[in-house]
Amino acid sequence: MRKKVAILGSTGSIGRNAVEVIGALSPAFEVVAISAHSKTTQFCEQIQAVRPKYAAMTDPDAARDCRRLNNVDVEILAGPDSLVEIASMDEVDIVLCAVVGAAGLPAALAAAKAGKTLAIANKEPLVIAGELLTETARQHGATLLPVDSEHSAVFQAMQAGNPAEVDKIILTGSGGPFRTADIEQMRRATVRQALNHPTWTMGPKITVDSASMMNKALEIIEAVWLFGLSVEKIDILIHPESIVHSMVEFVDGSVIAQLGTPDMKLPIQYALTYPERVRGNCDRLRLDQLGRLTFQPPDMRKFRALALGFEAARSGGSVPVVFNAANEAAVEAFLAGRIAFGKIVDLIEHCLDTHTNQTRLSLEELLEVDNWARRETTRQLAMSPRTVIQK
Repeated sequence: MRKKVAILGSTGSIGRNAVEVIGALSPAFEVVAISAHSKTTQFCEQIQAVRPKYAAMTDPDAARDCRRLNNVDVEILAGPDSLVEIASMDEVDIVLCAVVGAAGLPAALAAAKAGKTLAIANKEPLVIAGELLTETARQHGATLLPVDSEHSAVFQAMQAGNPAEVDKIILTGSGGPFRTADIEQMRRATVRQALNHPTWTMGPKITVDSASMMNKALEIIEAVWLFGLSVEKIDILIHPESIVHSMVEFVDGSVIAQLGTPDMKLPIQYALTYPERVRGNCDRLRLDQLGRLTFQPPDMRKFRALALGFEAARSGGSVPVVFNAANEAAVEAFLAGRIAFGKIVDLIEHCLDTHTNQTRLSLEELLEVDNWARRETTRQLAMSPRTVIQK
């Protein structure tokens, strides 16, 4: 049967790759719905190319512009609730969630309540609401599948055994542009330097997270919920070549790794076609051209976000919500040239120290904690001397 896919966040890098992957898998897969926030021109071009049945823009003004500019027969939905509407539609089989920030969380929960296959590409659903989302999925028979390359690699490697046989998982990271920098160089880094990733091409926010290794810290929290593991069973290794996307070590000592080119198409395709593997448009790995593959432990003093990520995962409750939201607000200030790179983790640590952990929260309560962390970060920024940082 043809699988019908909704792509939430279709104009981002994951969304664009997903459109290509599904095009290569046609006619077995079809994009029936796409969404964006406010990139009207790009979204209209995507509607023209994909010809979905539904298109949603969470910015109502952008949706009005889209209706005016669009010349394709498509139903255009508007406002934040349009994502929930798409995720709940009977005719949607798979919801690929690639919306940056907390905006996609209600739609992810709606997909879980509707018993969909939810392919999670962004970190926020599991970081902010890991317990709530996994419980909802379990109650309603939904399937959660990872799209993030590291978690996809772990998920694929886990097929070699059963969960009870897993001794630990090893998440790999490139180390980003500051892998060889010293602590002071990293603290003073400019926006241009932080965005100069050596192996991956991603959006600005995710690239900055990679530079601080915040992306790995968030992946620790995700892994706890995705794989039902304790934090003590999660390890991190720096792997500059970005070929081994992650590994699983089993109780007998066997280590199973998933290798691939640094390209998101393969994990997207695996989430769509699981449990089958099919031919698509993914680049093939040439082992004879790789040379050496190297690994090293991260310096936790330099990459302080990693140490805070382990602490947030151990604490659980509302602490990961604060961890993520404070980072988002701080990264936004860094990209705007308002703070130095090293100040990002300082602001996160302040919010964690100020916050009192809460557990078993509803979606509304989780979002209020998220808002508190953003407000507290903004308040701290306002109290700091206003300086313009070289970009």
